Amino acid sequence: MADHPRVRFSPAPTGSLHVGSVRTALFNWLFARHHGGTFCLRIEDTDRARSREEWVIGIQDALRWLGLEWDEGPVLQSARTQEYLAAADELLQSGHAYECFCTEDEVKARNDAAVAAGRPPGYDGHCRDLSAEQRGSMAAEGRPRTIRFRTPDEGVSHFVDAIRGDVRVEWSTVSDFVIVRSDGNPIFFLANAVDDLAMHITHVIRGEDLLDSTHRVLALRSALGAEDRPVYAHLPLILGPDRSKLSKRHGAVAIEEFRDAGYLPEALVNYLALQGWAPEDGREVMDADELVAAFDLDRVTHAAAAFDHAKLDWMNGEWIRRLTLPQVEARAMPIARTRLGESFDVDLFHEAMRLGQERAVTLADMVAQSEFLFVGDEFSIPEEVWKSVASTDRIVEVLDALIPFLESCEWNVDAVGEMRSVMLDLGMSKTQMNKKTMPSLYAVIEGRPSGLPLFDSIVLLGRERSLARLRAARERLTE
Repeated sequence: MADHPRVRFSPAPTGSLHVGSVRTALFNWLFARHHGGTFCLRIEDTDRARSREEWVIGIQDALRWLGLEWDEGPVLQSARTQEYLAAADELLQSGHAYECFCTEDEVKARNDAAVAAGRPPGYDGHCRDLSAEQRGSMAAEGRPRTIRFRTPDEGVSHFVDAIRGDVRVEWSTVSDFVIVRSDGNPIFFLANAVDDLAMHITHVIRGEDLLDSTHRVLALRSALGAEDRPVYAHLPLILGPDRSKLSKRHGAVAIEEFRDAGYLPEALVNYLALQGWAPEDGREVMDADELVAAFDLDRVTHAAAAFDHAKLDWMNGEWIRRLTLPQVEARAMPIARTRLGESFDVDLFHEAMRLGQERAVTLADMVAQSEFLFVGDEFSIPEEVWKSVASTDRIVEVLDALIPFLESCEWNVDAVGEMRSVMLDLGMSKTQMNKKTMPSLYAVIEGRPSGLPLFDSIVLLGRERSLARLRAARERLTE
């Protein structure tokens, strides 16, 4: 272990940060903080056609929102093209790389022929040993020019991965690969090797989908004169609940989606830390300081993790209940002001958050389930919910009993709660009341079959508006 390890998170700015990328950033951040090291941010934007400035900004905003502040950077690879091309020239001069003038169609045709003949696929080294005259002639023809790295013809590439142990590959199975495209832009492998050397990266913690590229990067480092190697640790993938590649069909995957849906950054960090790692004592709800203290690579698993939205919902609820009520209000306020507009009332919102905190899943849900308090004549019951109300046994009889009761009872939660006694006096069983009738009363008052505690909601809504909704439902049932 280096005295002061240096790690880096190096996303490509081609879209929003995916939960898998954020888990990688988090593990790097936790490792650096646990060992008193340095967490660097590097933006790998060598793919200029797909990279966007807004995604560069979005990556930084997402990391800040999650509390994953970096110590150095961001380093933009697009600003370091000359360093990569200089390294490519050095490799050309040393004979570790060569100019290739094959077109894509030519490479594909020879590759297809090799496969058809039972030979292994991959570049066949056609331009490996061209003479200076041959290179000059091809350049004069205007043929595309790439630079390829010359891989060893024999032997084994191997390294010890901190998670997966000894990783080996026969060099005979790794064909010469491009390090500079025909348009003059460097490839990931070269930029990666050059930057890790320049930034003195000691540990490379990243997803297992990049495991195979490690052999190429290590070969490039060696060819550029590096005598040392960073420690590599390839993290297990995060899959969907069905064990397939995590995608939008499994639900939200971009960090912005979780933020906009009212998930807390503390909950996301906590949950993602447990995707492929767990503390020795089996704790689940942990703050950032607790995660930093407990984290190390030794307890990262080999097996892929399954992203469980229901477990994240549970954890987010736990974190909402860790907050004070003023903190909950402050976090939910921007969502509420956007969603409720001119009907927003601060005092009513305070009471709604107080009632909702104990059963909340997300901040957005808290606002949504309190929306019935802020609408007047616009209140409506969704058609599919109303169908359930209309089919509830004895619902007309229940409303006929509750309306006069609420017209005259004291206006507090205990008194309104006697609605249960009124329904029991009708001869209704507790099972029928709880499973069938109460969800329908929730719908009549709140517009949904569950939500904020019903009796508290009726009191907050006020006698006049509560009775108006009960009478409207009664009238609609007899139309």
